[in-house]
Amino acid sequence: MKIALGSDNYGFDLKQEVKNHLLDKGFEIEDVGVSDRNAETPYYQTASLVAKQVANHQVNRGILFCASGMGMAIVANKHPGIYAAVCENAEAARMSRSINNSNILTLGGLVTTPQVAQEIVDTWLSTEFTQGWELSVQEWLHNSMKDIAQLETQKFAHLDRD
Repeated sequence: MKIALGSDNYGFDLKQEVKNHLLDKGFEIEDVGVSDRNAETPYYQTASLVAKQVANHQVNRGILFCASGMGMAIVANKHPGIYAAVCENAEAARMSRSINNSNILTLGGLVTTPQVAQEIVDTWLSTEFTQGWELSVQEWLHNSMKDIAQLETQKFAHLDRD
């Protein structure tokens, strides 16, 4: 699995911790920056870079890091086909995947410890969409994703997906 990582300067240290954790586990990483904690790249630029890679299937999933995780999620979710979730614990990560099929995880560098982040990331990466739900719920969840994709096409088709 190939994962794009991106941060602003507030999320840089946590991104580095998670990056090393993922590399140790054998994941392929595309680090889009920032490259140091003093970088002045705005969070919204990094969020867009990762969102475009995920939306265009250049990577399987993305993980974004900023101060709270909120700003990155807001920007990433502006891109059609992106389902970014801020997760502050492993249970939220599990549900964001099993219920909402999130393809980008956002974490807060000022609110999440490296140990908690690793638990969140491991849970998020190991959980599949609809995992743990009875068959009728799985069917409903799959249909809901089709409805959401159709809504995106109807409401946002004019946007450039570059």
